[in-house]
Amino acid sequence: MYINSMGIFVPELRVPNEHFLEVNGLTSEWIEQRTGIKTRSKVAPDENIDTMAIAAVEDAVKSLPYDVKETGLIVSAHYCVYDTVATVAHKAQRHFGIHGAKAVYASSACSSFINGLEIIEGYFAMGKADKALLICSEQNTYYSNESDPKSGHLWGDAAVAYFVSKERQSEHDLKILDIYTEGLGDIGKGPGGVCLRPKEDGITMPDGRDVFIHACRYMIHALNNSLENSGLQREDISKFICHQANKRIVAQVAHQLDMGMDRFLNNIEELGNTGSASAALVLAQDIEKIQKGEKVALMVFGGGYSCGCFIVEK
Repeated sequence: MYINSMGIFVPELRVPNEHFLEVNGLTSEWIEQRTGIKTRSKVAPDENIDTMAIAAVEDAVKSLPYDVKETGLIVSAHYCVYDTVATVAHKAQRHFGIHGAKAVYASSACSSFINGLEIIEGYFAMGKADKALLICSEQNTYYSNESDPKSGHLWGDAAVAYFVSKERQSEHDLKILDIYTEGLGDIGKGPGGVCLRPKEDGITMPDGRDVFIHACRYMIHALNNSLENSGLQREDISKFICHQANKRIVAQVAHQLDMGMDRFLNNIEELGNTGSASAALVLAQDIEKIQKGEKVALMVFGGGYSCGCFIVEK
């Protein structure tokens, strides 16, 4: 499998830590020390999950080496939704006139994007498609409660889109070497670790410590499985990207892997936790920092729980 092009949309608005002192009593220093976040992205009044998704796809189309209408499968993979019936996949199909494509929505919390890649891998293996579009749009601020001192200050908004093909389409394609996912609903707090109940209290994180412990452990678990599947060693990976939930988690993962933070790419300081878009977004933002032939591993952990990793070669 190959990534043919990547597109992003990040809202212009940034909410600084200072905003939360009056909202939930947390100081800027407290937030930064415990999360690494200085600002977070937030949509404008005329932006939402759907508009961000379409903008990210439009950005990806700019460098797409074939006609967007050749896409045979559209997968929207994320947990924030504006409409659970008229999904992002169907909105994109209509907007870009992709007639005849299969369109589905899938969610596995913050590991949704990699699960989306695995769904595409399955469709390719069955011969039901050979070109696909994967979209992830997370408007966390649509659901989050800023007054919640446990997690109200974490969330940012952003969208990312990848066009993926079964065969190489151009010399600029990124080769996907492995995709690994695993459900962890029976581990730790599992489905009780992070919740999103739109009609009740929005996004909540009842037990951040349990999330922290298992995120560190299982992102490495997913990485090790993906390395084994692809016949690689940790030393073969030039850069690592973790789900951008908390910079302390990234630092702990780096410590457990006995690697310096200089090998980890991040955007959490500026954008906050952009959910399942975060790791894929970092790769798209920092692709010019990767040299030809270098390999990058993206590791994620989602509330629920779930984990995943995929490895690409430029």
